[in-house]
Parts: sequence; structure tokens; C-alpha cells
Amino acid sequence: MDIMTRAELEQLMLKEQQWCVSIYMPTHRTGVDAQQDPIRLKNLLGEAEKHLAGRGIGRRDIQSILEPASLLLQDSNFWQHQSDGLAIFLSPSTIHHYRLPLDFEEFVAVMDHFHIKPLLPLFTGNGKFYILALSQNDVRLLNATRYGVSEVDIEQVGGNLAEVIPSANHQRSLQLHSSGSAGGMTRGGSVTFHGQGGGSDESNKHELLRYFRLVSDGLTEFLQGDRVPLVLAGVEYLLPIYKEANTYPYLIDTVIAGSPDLLRADELHKSAWDIIGPYFQAAQEQATSHYLQLAGQGSEQVADTLEMIVPAASDGRVETLFIATGVQHWGVFNPDMNEIEYHAQMESGDESLLNLAAVQTYLKGGIVYAVEPDKVPGGTTAAAVLRY
Repeated sequence: MDIMTRAELEQLMLKEQQWCVSIYMPTHRTGVDAQQDPIRLKNLLGEAEKHLAGRGIGRRDIQSILEPASLLLQDSNFWQHQSDGLAIFLSPSTIHHYRLPLDFEEFVAVMDHFHIKPLLPLFTGNGKFYILALSQNDVRLLNATRYGVSEVDIEQVGGNLAEVIPSANHQRSLQLHSSGSAGGMTRGGSVTFHGQGGGSDESNKHELLRYFRLVSDGLTEFLQGDRVPLVLAGVEYLLPIYKEANTYPYLIDTVIAGSPDLLRADELHKSAWDIIGPYFQAAQEQATSHYLQLAGQGSEQVADTLEMIVPAASDGRVETLFIATGVQHWGVFNPDMNEIEYHAQMESGDESLLNLAAVQTYLKGGIVYAVEPDKVPGGTTAAAVLRY
């Protein structure tokens, strides 16, 4: 599974060229269906080719745009490391692809910007979080959403985090001597260290603290300003030392206590979601209640039509936006006239109006909740609380 940061999402939102191709498809980690995934991508690339040709783009330019994704078809290593969904973004100058824990519907669009709406659940109420698992044997970072979890290959992320975590020194720093129970804990609940030349517990703690500061600083750099919750998992002795070293502002107080070496990734995920799920749910429920309260009062601070929401989002007036997943409304927004022209099917020059509202809200500091259609307050496909 790949990591998508808030900074990368914003870069995709800002990308505007004449030909931006967005491709989404479900993928499979194992089994017969996984063997069919390259064929599914080949078919979607054929659909993208038709969209580009329909815009009058020459064959050579089409091949140039799609070739980087076509090369993935023969990359067996790429297909052996899939998550639940694949998102690919192509333009004349760039390619970005993300293997993500979201079950996308097949979708292809060619516009003058990328279509990012299916990505928004990663950044809202069912959103992304991390698990940092500390044990006597290793430090593991797991990337998760409500729907799935995968370990991050630290050696591939680069930067300080990649330099720190694989280092040999931390193996000695984290070695614990067990007197009988799992996770390096003695029957009395204490932990003793070895591998440090017989140093005192205090000096061993100091070395751990120094190492954890390096890990925390590297993690903060790696996340690039994301506001993503982080859940700690580890033996009781290590967790308060890491909390003392922590520099990441979104570390959750509640922890998963015990040796993570004894837990599979899916077990860590379940324990972490039990902790983090209520945080996400409470924020969304509070936002929904606020909308319904204002709507019940007949407040002009609520909007439930795209004719109202899209211009407000463009002006930076949307504070909170709910949009329905799996729904598209195609058309054109004229910002000079603040008017929308709807089309039953996507036509040349069209854009997804829900995607437009979400992008403008997100870029201008609003909060976007991409939810199932029946979770949009008011029973429409979009609802917003306005700043004014």
C-alpha cells in the first residue's frame, strides 16, 4: 500500500493542464481476481484513449500520456503488492499512482484537472491514520484506514525516517530481557535491558529517548504537515518514553499495550480502529448535528443545492461540506455569472460538480465529508454549512 499525504492531495487538486487523466479501479491482494487486475487496467487505458481521441488529441500525444501507465501492465512486482484500490493520475508531464485501502469503482475521466473525489474518504471520517508499533525487535509503521491496513516500507520512503529506523543501533537500544512473560515484561511488570554493555537502566532509557526523538522527527518530516492521527502500540515500558520524545502533534493518548510482535497487522488494525474510530465518528456527528440545527432554524448559513454550494465553495465561504460518494453530477460552472449548466452525461469540457465543490472547499480551508448518499444531511447529494 502507498502513502498519500495531504500535501500530495493538494498538489493533485492544483494540477491544471489541458489533458488530465484520472483512473480508478478496484484491485485484489491475492487470488484469481488479482491476476485479472492488469487486464482491468488495460481496458481502462483503452477507455482513456477513446476519451483523449474524442478531444481531438493526436495518436502520438495520446501514447505519450498513457505510456507510463501502460508500462505498469508488465510490472509483475507492482501487481504483487496491491491494496484494495488503485488510483492513477496522468498528464503530459507527470504520472502518479497510489495503491490504497479503498474499494474504488471503475472510473475514467479526462478533464483539465484531476478527479479527486474518490480519495476524500482517506481524509475524512473513515480516514487515514497510522500505527507505530514499538517492540524489542523492531519499529514498524502501518498505514491504515477504517477499511484496511498495510505496513509502510520505510526503506522506500526516503528522508530521515528511512535513515533512522533501519539503523543497527536501535536493535540494541530496543532489546529487552524477558524473565518469563511475553513482550519483555517480567512477572513483576518491569523491564530490563541488555546489549548496552551492562549500562544502567537510566542510561538505557536515555539512549532510547534519543533514538525515539530521531524516529519522531523523521516521522514528522515524512508526514509533511498531515493532520493524521497516530496510535502507539508497544510494551508498557517503551510507550511513555516515546511519548516523552514525541514531536508529532496528532499522537493519540490511548495506546495499544503489549508486544506488537505477537499481533498480525490486521489485529493491530482492529485494536487501533477501536481507539481511533470514535474520534472520527464524533467529529462527523457533531458536524451533522450543527448542519441540522442550522437547517431547522431556517438559517441562511446552510445550502443543499449545487447552485448554491459551488459558487460558495469557489468564494471560500464553505466551512463544512457533505458530498455523496458514488454519485456524479456533470456540467459546467461559470464563475463570472455564478451559474451551472447540467448535462445528463459527461461532455467535452465538463467537470464533476461535486468534485469541484470538494476541491474548492478543501483548498480554502473547509472540511469535506465524503459519505454514503444516505448519510448526507437533508437527503440531497450535497449539503454545506457556510461561513457567512
